Amino acid sequence: MSDFNVPTSLDIGGIMARIPHRYPMLLIDRIEDIVPAESCTGIKNVSANEPFFQGHFPGHPIMPGVLIIEAMAQTAATLVVSSMEGVTCDTHIVYFMTIDDTRFRNPVIPGDQLRINVKKERRRGNVWRFRGEAYVGDKLCTEAVYTAMLVPRDEAHKGESA
Repeated sequence: MSDFNVPTSLDIGGIMARIPHRYPMLLIDRIEDIVPAESCTGIKNVSANEPFFQGHFPGHPIMPGVLIIEAMAQTAATLVVSSMEGVTCDTHIVYFMTIDDTRFRNPVIPGDQLRINVKKERRRGNVWRFRGEAYVGDKLCTEAVYTAMLVPRDEAHKGESA
């Protein structure tokens, strides 16, 4: 990592400058406590207006676990891009590679604020491995270990026909 100024928090505009996700798939609202190339905390304010609550589950809304994992991945991707000089969502994409050791411990419901703590376990070249834990208050809701790869956009589409 170079010596360049990395903010310690990001609002929604800062997140959108770093990852390509947009509504309805942008699942984080804020990033706090950024320690470049090491850790950060993603914030997801869970609203009853989220489109997935219509079908998951009517009369008993619960945030789907796969979307909590996606919010973890977006938090980690934002950290990766924030930690590298000259990297933005216009120049690179962070792809999921693996999801391991996942546990869903408590449900996440409308009105909750999900705090996603992400820590880098290791980095080898452009592949990063993270441990994520998602909390509502002091209750652990979800935990996972996952890897992701940072790929330049011009390489991301090689082999696709025009």
